[in-house]
Amino acid sequence: MSFMYLAYIGLLIQIIFIYVEQQKKYVPAVALKGTASLFFVLLGLFGLSLSPLPGFAKVVVAGLLFGLIGDVCLNLRFVLENAGQKIFLGGILAFLIGHILYLVALIPLCEKVWVWLIVGVAVAAALLYWILTSVEAEKAFKIFGVVYIGAVVLMTAVAVGVFRTRGTQGSLLYMVGAVLFTLSDVILIFNTFTKDGKAWMRPANLLLYYLGQLFIALSIQVI
Repeated sequence: MSFMYLAYIGLLIQIIFIYVEQQKKYVPAVALKGTASLFFVLLGLFGLSLSPLPGFAKVVVAGLLFGLIGDVCLNLRFVLENAGQKIFLGGILAFLIGHILYLVALIPLCEKVWVWLIVGVAVAAALLYWILTSVEAEKAFKIFGVVYIGAVVLMTAVAVGVFRTRGTQGSLLYMVGAVLFTLSDVILIFNTFTKDGKAWMRPANLLLYYLGQLFIALSIQVI
């Protein structure tokens, strides 16, 4: 696959970011996080020229851009603590828009898409019941969480459907990326909103998330 060096550089910066954030150096952490995210956006942009489905690729790249915005917001809340809640919700909104764009890109490629949407709704309902009975958060966070997790799981379900439909390397990469993204978000919720957070959860959340975005960006070239 072309432009793999962008994925390797971005992953290295992401690992450095995780280390710096663990040291509670939040200002350089924001810069590192934004730079790491820029690399998965560049990977998607450069992949546009190789994509067999340029319409799909353009929508996914737009989703990656919103992922970059969400990344910066979620870390900027540690720097601007007085506006931390608003910045956090802004970051979640950016990710939500990104997931909606990912879903819009996938739907035309999926046979029997309504079946996979129903599967996604069922899985999302079970996951949300589990989460909402376990977390303690303000109403605004819970509302955002319901909508956001619903969108993530729907996107992941349709990604599985696209892989079943197409069976290509790109559809496999996209499906793996979507699953990693979902796992990352579940870890984020439990680490942020429960008393059961563990030291390993934040690094795991960040690493799984970044790998998920990389896989989605790489899928553009071979979907």
